[in-house]
Amino acid sequence: MAKYLAFCCFVILIKIVAAFANFPPNNLKETCVGDISFELQINIYRDSCPEAESIIFSGVENAVSQDSRMAASLLRLHFHDCFVNGCDASILLDDSEDFVGEKTAPPNLNSLRGFEVIDAIKSDLEFVCPETVSCADILAIAARDSVVMSGGPSWEVPTGRKDSLSASKTAATGNIPAPNSTLESLVANFQNVGLSLNDMVALSGAHTMGKARCLTFSSRLQSTSSTNRGPEINLEFLQNLQQLCSVDVNALARLDLVTPATFDNQYYVNLLSGEGLLPSDQILVTQDQTREIIQSYVENPTVFFEDFKNSMLKMATLAPPTGNNGEIRSNCRFVN
Repeated sequence: MAKYLAFCCFVILIKIVAAFANFPPNNLKETCVGDISFELQINIYRDSCPEAESIIFSGVENAVSQDSRMAASLLRLHFHDCFVNGCDASILLDDSEDFVGEKTAPPNLNSLRGFEVIDAIKSDLEFVCPETVSCADILAIAARDSVVMSGGPSWEVPTGRKDSLSASKTAATGNIPAPNSTLESLVANFQNVGLSLNDMVALSGAHTMGKARCLTFSSRLQSTSSTNRGPEINLEFLQNLQQLCSVDVNALARLDLVTPATFDNQYYVNLLSGEGLLPSDQILVTQDQTREIIQSYVENPTVFFEDFKNSMLKMATLAPPTGNNGEIRSNCRFVN
């Protein structure tokens, strides 16, 4: 405990020195959780691996150029990682004979993709600067780059995360918001990790890109009545989906029919038109407070971009659990 207090005091001293040296005020973010203290810092790899962010960007760029849907997939990987015991790359761990990871949890199984992209980026980084850049930081930076490449906002990603030594299928099953969630359960999922109602609506805007299987929104197709908050029901939209899904329950539908590969505010326009694909999307218009936020994003895309950026930064600093000091994995799929 004495060492921990001394370390935290040392970090505070660094902040004071930085302030007098006119360093950027957000250059260092220090987080203390129980008996762990870790730092997230802008450009932490500036000396140890100066090519880190360009290597990650190149890997994401190559993947997205081959498959535009990959941008949404990489963004989703980061989201599903952070909602389970913090942003620690636990989502990347493979199952083994004596270890059960998170990939087979219901929200992830046959749903998440992009693992090979992260593998390729990690391999390139290990060649240039071995045992330096964490898989968790790769996920955070790749998520940002995916948004940028799709026309969305950019932000500086604080880095310095460690990779977990474990994973939790149970937490992945319970903590990650489900596509059929009620508004109450959505709010609870976000509040449980310290994210607000506004964060929830802003981060849901990531569904302006990507696709979803018919199985994930089957309950949406069974809706037959609208509400006075509507239009929650868009019959033409639902009929088109029913036609698609009647052929194959694993068929993919675009989350945004209008601009499916572009990061913009069209998702919110769709919600007001009753064209939200997932039940957990369309449910957002049924409450006054969330509907007001949606309306503001429709009217001013800049507000959405700014809120999304801030909420991503907030989510990306979710800390790992007490007692997990972590490591820098040499292979993102396995603990060293």
